Amino acid sequence: MVRLRINNREVKAKKGMTVREAAALGGIEIPAMCHNSDAGHFASCMVCVVRENDSTSLIPSCSALASEGMVITTDGEDITEARKTAIELLLSEHVGDCEAPCRIACPANMDIPLMNRFLAEGDPDKALEVVMMDIALPSVLGRICPAPCEGACHRKGVDEPVSICVLKRFAGDQGSIEVKQEPPKESRVAVIGAGIAGLSAVWYLQVKGFACTLYDSNPQPGGALRYEIDEKILGREVLDRETGFILDSGVKYHPGTWVDKARFDKILKEYDAVVVATGNFTEDIGQWGLENNGKQVKVDKKSYRTSIPNVFAVGNVNRSTRLAIRSAAQGKEVASSIEQFLSGSEPEGEQKLFNSRIGRLREDEFPVYMKGVSPEERIEPPVKAGGSFDAQEAAREALRCMHCECLKPSVCILRNMAQRYGASQRRFSLEERKPVKKTTDHDTVVFEPGKCIRCGICVRLAARYNERPGLTYMGRGYDVEIAVPFDENIKVAIKKTGSILAGACPTGAIALREGENGISRANDDHMS
Repeated sequence: MVRLRINNREVKAKKGMTVREAAALGGIEIPAMCHNSDAGHFASCMVCVVRENDSTSLIPSCSALASEGMVITTDGEDITEARKTAIELLLSEHVGDCEAPCRIACPANMDIPLMNRFLAEGDPDKALEVVMMDIALPSVLGRICPAPCEGACHRKGVDEPVSICVLKRFAGDQGSIEVKQEPPKESRVAVIGAGIAGLSAVWYLQVKGFACTLYDSNPQPGGALRYEIDEKILGREVLDRETGFILDSGVKYHPGTWVDKARFDKILKEYDAVVVATGNFTEDIGQWGLENNGKQVKVDKKSYRTSIPNVFAVGNVNRSTRLAIRSAAQGKEVASSIEQFLSGSEPEGEQKLFNSRIGRLREDEFPVYMKGVSPEERIEPPVKAGGSFDAQEAAREALRCMHCECLKPSVCILRNMAQRYGASQRRFSLEERKPVKKTTDHDTVVFEPGKCIRCGICVRLAARYNERPGLTYMGRGYDVEIAVPFDENIKVAIKKTGSILAGACPTGAIALREGENGISRANDDHMS
């Protein structure tokens, strides 16, 4: 046994243990990317660095052996900066989008590629479930949204973008879901305004288990959706169906109820949190005691919290916009802020995750993304009001999706570390990025060398499991990369260990074809 001190805590470790393993015995977590217990010690990423106090040197804890009398510090400004720098160096060569550009462009951050996968499989119910994770009124938004997501679609560079908005409309029209609510919570929330922001807030609060009461001055729900948008654009039967679905989730609804200063003060006393979603700011709202500039209620940009601690404001009342999807997104986000507030935490809204972006695709990269993707032209819906796809058309259009998203967006250690340390992809970015490469010939995995950090875990694991020919390092210096030796096909090279390597890879360089969600790549199945 050896004794050492880690963060002023004495730790006893077996001889031969690494500093990182010794720290774990003491309940101290040291982050790492290139470490894998089955693949052996091999320091490359330098994210696990710690300070050896006697020498003041930073050492890789995943390979440095613990020795008698060592004094180790695992945190501090210099260590944090070193880890951040190591991550940013890895990001400078990273070629891949964490999320598809269409999802990033959507104000509600809807998982568009996953919706497309389900629609390509002919499952509108699952597709609708995906949509309603982020958009409370999919049929409505599918008819009035200007589709900023389609403007960002990579397919647009090849021919025309995927008809995302109509696919969302199809999911809303044809799919059905059950209301799944979390266990009821004691706190009560009031929402003032039954427009798109208020309805969205009510839906996501109800899903989180909060008892909601909805007040609205109009006799019917919908706000501007009902009273300002032409029925030829948004049929009232569609609006009635979706607003009814939300109200039937257990909401206490008070239509035709005008909220003045006296009623607002009463609501403040009766409820634990209040959402103001009244639409445009008015002089009456200016009398409610909320800080404002005469044109809008002032809110914290992240949480939508107003000058009154338990009051939040979303939609046009805090920022005038004609973009309904943005108001819908705020309604979803404020539900998270209220959940945080009522649980005793500082409200911060939904966490924005780190996102790697490669920018516009080059023309010579189109074939990489189009492999296994439907080459058919974009399908346009019927010209008639509210025209949508039939099931066959929806599947055909969904198959046009190039699926630019990473297959490991949640478990990618590089992304999680970038988030944790506030890393920037631009700090050491190259003048010209490396080209996108993608190998889809394997039965179970997809290989994207541009996402590789050259940790060698896959090389060592393939060798350990006697995989032949396995994987190896190719090239020298800056150009070194993991590849299949002897120009062998990857399908043969890692025939036995594909899924093992996908699970061990710290990035999305080697990932299961079905992704984290277990959904088969419908494009490949249909196009093969």
